[in-house]
Amino acid sequence: MAAPERKSLDTPDETRPIQKGTVEVVALGGGKVMRTTFEPGWRWSECVKPIVGTDSCQTHHFGYCISGRMHVVMDTGEEIDVAPGDAVNIPPGHDAWVVGEQSYVGVDVTGGETYAQAS
Repeated sequence: MAAPERKSLDTPDETRPIQKGTVEVVALGGGKVMRTTFEPGWRWSECVKPIVGTDSCQTHHFGYCISGRMHVVMDTGEEIDVAPGDAVNIPPGHDAWVVGEQSYVGVDVTGGETYAQAS
């Protein structure tokens, strides 16, 4: 039987610096959890695309917005706005950017394995 685990995102196992933001990751037996902090002016296509080299974000995000606001546009043209308290399911194939003057902070339970890493 597996033992329970707990780790603090305040002391991450890995930090992935990106332009205008930070990605903090903890590894647990069931996978990786990440906290993303994106500053005002952050946009995936400008700040992460140069790292990963894909036309759009190909990471599946399943998580929760703690603070700030983000606008997401899918490759299909569908759009959503994400606000504090929102749970999100964002499939691969999108761009996103911070809306307003507050940093966006979110927790993602599916994207930690691959997000903001060169392919």
